[in-house]
Amino acid sequence: MAGGSEVLSISSPLVTRRIAVLGTGVLLLLVLGVLGTAVPVPYVAQVPGPTLNTLGEVDGEPVIAVEGRERNDVSGNLNLTTVGVSRAGLSLVEAVQGWFDDEVSIVPQESVYPSDRSREETQRANREAFLTSEERAEAVALDRLGFPVKVVVRGLSGEESPSEGLLEENDAIESVDGRPTPDTTALDEVLDDVEPGATVTVAYTRLGEPGTAEVTTGQAEDADRALLGVLVADRPSAPFDVDIQVADVGGPSAGLMLTLGILDLVGDTDLTEGAVVAGTGTIDGAGAVGPIGGIQLKMVSAREIGAELFLVPADNCEEALEAPQPGLVLARVADLDDALDALADHRAGRTPEGC
Repeated sequence: MAGGSEVLSISSPLVTRRIAVLGTGVLLLLVLGVLGTAVPVPYVAQVPGPTLNTLGEVDGEPVIAVEGRERNDVSGNLNLTTVGVSRAGLSLVEAVQGWFDDEVSIVPQESVYPSDRSREETQRANREAFLTSEERAEAVALDRLGFPVKVVVRGLSGEESPSEGLLEENDAIESVDGRPTPDTTALDEVLDDVEPGATVTVAYTRLGEPGTAEVTTGQAEDADRALLGVLVADRPSAPFDVDIQVADVGGPSAGLMLTLGILDLVGDTDLTEGAVVAGTGTIDGAGAVGPIGGIQLKMVSAREIGAELFLVPADNCEEALEAPQPGLVLARVADLDDALDALADHRAGRTPEGC
């Protein structure tokens, strides 16, 4: 052939082998593509979740309801932030796509849905953690406002409680048969001297008003001891009730923002003066703010609602700085005092202490 060039016959062994290899490669790619979209991997996707203004309403109902006094007239936002979680069992393709998306976090399924719990058990535990954070937020806020600690009814101990229809949640038990009960230890000591089945006069305060109830005591299952049939705790008692009404939110990370919301609605300072503020963080009984998960995703949610200031738990600062959001000022908060100082700085036009 001219120029000495060579042309391989389509039937030559080399060409046949190359076609076979190419065909096998294409087949493998097709198989991997099908598997990548169909076979689940043990990861879930976390995404920015909705935010809730603790000073506002959801479906026409206030997030924080106050009974026994008027709520302060406030115009700003103190938004708690959340993280949304995808279904379990992402496909390989979905997981890879998520890894390259700045607004998605791909995490091991075990970290969200532990294998030793059912999905329902996990959701129930998360919801219980949120309800505990509600109680703690109210206690911390009322303590900050200077209300005295008393024996406060948290609820009835069961359907057949001796106090059914007599004592209510948030009642402060002042005395039993004239003997003062300033704390739960004193209440236990008084009831130790009462015969089960005896009727006692319980003096209480409800929404700031005194009252009495004649309670026929029950008996403890494991001891010859009288019971009122109520769950109680030593906690601040105010002449009004605070009720937090948030459904479909789990975990303890809303504690700080709920505390600030209560302080804004029943305290004597407008904490935002109309500004949009968001944040996150657990809170303990001493007012310390603890770290949470998904801080970067929560910052995205804050940016999307136009927040000017974001309250960041001190232990989350390093992670928060890795993904700054345009126009969102970060304030480092280790405790409630830090959060209040950051809000005061923002109201005054100063830059709060950052991360």
